[in-house]
Order: sequence, then structure tokens, then C-alpha cells
Amino acid sequence: MARSERLLTLTQALRRRRRPVTAATLAAELQVSERTIYRDVASLQGTGVPIRGEAGIGYILEPGYDLPPLMLTPEEGEALMLGARFVRERGDPELRRIIDDAIAKIEAVLPESTRLSLREAPLYAPLYGSLPLDRISTSQMRRAVRDNRKLRIGYRDPNGQETERTVWPVLLGYFERSRVLIGFCELRQDFRTFRTDRIETIQVLEERPPLRRAVLLRQWEKHVAEQEWGRQDCASGAP
Repeated sequence: MARSERLLTLTQALRRRRRPVTAATLAAELQVSERTIYRDVASLQGTGVPIRGEAGIGYILEPGYDLPPLMLTPEEGEALMLGARFVRERGDPELRRIIDDAIAKIEAVLPESTRLSLREAPLYAPLYGSLPLDRISTSQMRRAVRDNRKLRIGYRDPNGQETERTVWPVLLGYFERSRVLIGFCELRQDFRTFRTDRIETIQVLEERPPLRRAVLLRQWEKHVAEQEWGRQDCASGAP
């Protein structure tokens, strides 16, 4: 790895962390020696990058520092385009337009050589066949998730039975053959997964869930982990 690329990677490694990180951890991530990390940090500090370091604690990048978009590595460009192509294949029409707008904004500030490599990134996420059609606006669901608003939905289960649910939305999942809304269902008093193509009606309520979405997300992750442990216990014959 060239030194300029290593300095950029080091800055990125610090930027993605909210807590101090030791030189040993950074050295392992960049596959260099700790002495190299010390030198590189000193070089970055000398150019004005606000890195704060304390003995025995580690380094942290001060809030507010950003890098210009043209500082995009080939690997970052490939990862970015893979995500964009995934959205184009599996997202709804509005989401596809949004990702195209975002890529266009990024391309506008890149030099020609980088812009070309971005467009020709060799990673793809093809979808064979087609996704079921949604009857409702998934953009409403995205806004409800983002704004932490309750949803009232009319849902049709696989047997064709319809129920009305009030849901505290946690996230939207985009899978190979379906899109799903994951949330806490007031009717079932538990987390549930709803396929968006089976949602007949949707209403975004003014009322907010009693918990922040970040808290709901952690609870849902714990719920999924407990279910997984339960399946493993059954498979192993545990009582």
C-alpha cells in the first residue's frame, strides 16, 4: 500500500470510530507496525488533521473533520457501486431514483479517471426474476421508520386473512425475493415481520412509539438472537 493511500485509510479508520482506538489495533487493521502508525499519525497531525492521542487510551479523530469526496479509493468506489446496484435491482421506483441522484452527485465531484472506474466497477448484485408488486407506497414506510412514527396497516397473511395492525417500525429489509417491514406489533405484543406486498393499506400516525427506534432496534436484535439460540437448543436436543 502506497503511503498516501495508507494515510487515507488510517484517517478513515479513525473517522469510523467514536471511541479512542489504540495504535496496536490500527496497526493490525492496516497490517503495518505500531511504529508506522505513530509516524503516520504524526504526519497527519502535522497537516492539520485533528487527531487527539493519549497514552494508554489511544487515538480519536475530533468531530467535524471531513474528507473531500474526491478522496475515494478504488475499493470504496467498488463497494459504493455494489450497494447502488443492489438498490437498483431490489428497491422501489422512488428508491432507485434516489440512488441514481446520489451517485450523480458523487460523480460530479470526482476527477474523470475516478469517475470512469466508479462507473465500471466490476461488482454486481443481479436479481433473477422479479419481486412481488407492492400495493402501497413504500416511501411512506421509509419516512415512518426515519421519523419514528407508528404505522397502522391492513395486512393479509399467506392464507388470505386480513387484520389491522398498529406497528412500531424498526427497519425495512430488502431480500432476494421480498421486501419486509420489521416492527413491534401492538396486536401480538411482540416483534413481527410483514411482507410489503401483503400490506393492503397503510397510514402513518402522528403518535410516536414509546421507545426510540435505536432502542427498538437493540431489542429486536436481542429477540432475534434469543430465537436463534432456541433453534440451536432444539437442534442439539437440549430440554
